[in-house]
Amino acid sequence: MQRRKFIQSGTMAAAGLLLARSAAAGILTGKKAFPSPGLQLYTLGDMMTKDAKGTLLQLAAIGYKELESAGSQKGNFYGYKPKELAAMIKDAGMTWRSAHVGGAAFTMESLMKMAKTAADSARMEKIWDRMKNMPKSLNLKENHQELADAAAEGGIGYLVCSSIPVSTLDEIKTAVDVFNKAGEACKKAGVQFAYHNHTSEFDDVEGHRPFDYILANTDKNLVKMELDLAWATKAKQDPVALFKMHPGRFPLWHVKDLDKATMNPAEVGSGVVDFKHIFDNAKESGMKYYFVEQDGAPQPIQNVTNSLNYLKKTLY
Repeated sequence: MQRRKFIQSGTMAAAGLLLARSAAAGILTGKKAFPSPGLQLYTLGDMMTKDAKGTLLQLAAIGYKELESAGSQKGNFYGYKPKELAAMIKDAGMTWRSAHVGGAAFTMESLMKMAKTAADSARMEKIWDRMKNMPKSLNLKENHQELADAAAEGGIGYLVCSSIPVSTLDEIKTAVDVFNKAGEACKKAGVQFAYHNHTSEFDDVEGHRPFDYILANTDKNLVKMELDLAWATKAKQDPVALFKMHPGRFPLWHVKDLDKATMNPAEVGSGVVDFKHIFDNAKESGMKYYFVEQDGAPQPIQNVTNSLNYLKKTLY
C-alpha cells in the first residue's frame, strides 16, 4: 500500500509539473489555451454521403478533433442513425460535438432574400438546387422534440438551427417561437440548443434587427448562439462587440474567412476576418467549441488542411 501511494503521488506530481510547464510555455509564447480544432462537415460537400468512414479517417489524420455535422442528401445524419454516426466518429479518434438541422422549410424566394451581392445570389441558387433535390428532412418547427432526442441518442452536446427564414417580422416571430420550443425540448433531452446566424440577421426588417429581436425574446439559458464569424463580419459587425452585448451566450463559433476581393468564403487566415482580435476575447463570448467552415470549398481536404495549419500556427 505504501508503494502504491508513493507511485500515485509521484504520478500526480509529474502531471502537475507538465501542466505547469504547459502554462508557462503559453505565457512565454503569448499564446492561450483554446479548445481542440473542430470542423463543420458542410465544408466537405458530398464526401460524407459517399464515404463517411474514409472521410472521417482523413480528417483525423489531418489533425481535427471535434466535428459538427450538417444536413445532407441522405438526411440530417448522412443516412445513419445517431448512435451509428457517433460510433464511427469515435472510432476515427474524434468527438461529435454538435449537429446542424433546419429550422423551417425555405422557399426559393425566402432563400434569395438572404443574398446581398450577385455572388451571393449565385451561391444561393446552388444551395436551392441542392435543397430541392434532397429528401424531406425533419426540421425544428415540426419535429423539435424528435430532433432533440436524436441529438441525445448520438451523445452530442449541442443541437443547432442552421438557418430559418427571417425576412419579415412574422417570420422573425415564428423563429422566436420555434427556438423557445426547441430550447425546452433540448433541455428535456439533456442537450443545449443554439442558433447559427447568416448576414440577414443583421438587416433591418420592419424596424427590427432579427439578431436583436431573437436574443431579446428567447431565454438566454435555453437559446444560445453559434456565431458565424465571417457572416457577422460581412454584415459589418464586430464579433467582439456582440460578445460584450451578450456575454457568455456564444458557446459555439464558425471559424470562416472571407476573400478580400469577392467576400466569399475562403481558407481561414487568407482573408479579411480578424481572428486574433476575436480569439483574444473568447472567454467573454463563452466559447466552448469552434468549427472551421468554408462554404463551397473547391478542394475541401486541402482547404481544411491549410485552415487548420493557420490556426495551429496562430493559436497554439
